[in-house]
Amino acid sequence: MKITRLVILSGMLTMLSFAVQGQDKPAGKNAMVYFVWPQNGATIKGGFWCRFGLRNMGVTHAGDDYPNSGHHHLLIDVKEPLNSSEPIPSDKSHLHFGAGQTEARIELPPGKHTLQLVLGDAKHYPFNPPIVSEKITINVK
Repeated sequence: MKITRLVILSGMLTMLSFAVQGQDKPAGKNAMVYFVWPQNGATIKGGFWCRFGLRNMGVTHAGDDYPNSGHHHLLIDVKEPLNSSEPIPSDKSHLHFGAGQTEARIELPPGKHTLQLVLGDAKHYPFNPPIVSEKITINVK
């Protein structure tokens, strides 16, 4: 029984060290993430293609820990700031594009919405400093 506890404890400590390694990954020099489409203030009818841009870093798959690269996350109507010591959440307001996508078809209900891009590292943590786009507002009819 004592050996089982030691094995479980050592496994938990190993996982904790992997989590710490995922934080504070340095951002590429002058890295910038931005929206190709839509533009701030756009009025859109129904679903739309959202296109992401990135400068001075590369786009890769989640889990691929290549230097100077990451993957996109789209924040929809998110008001609270991200915690850089935690992975970017994955829910209906925090969309992950871990296959290296640079565009996605988005369906939103009619009304005013905010969109913001965040580049995450291989483990979905924001870079240090965070690479975030300007928050834009769109109107869906």
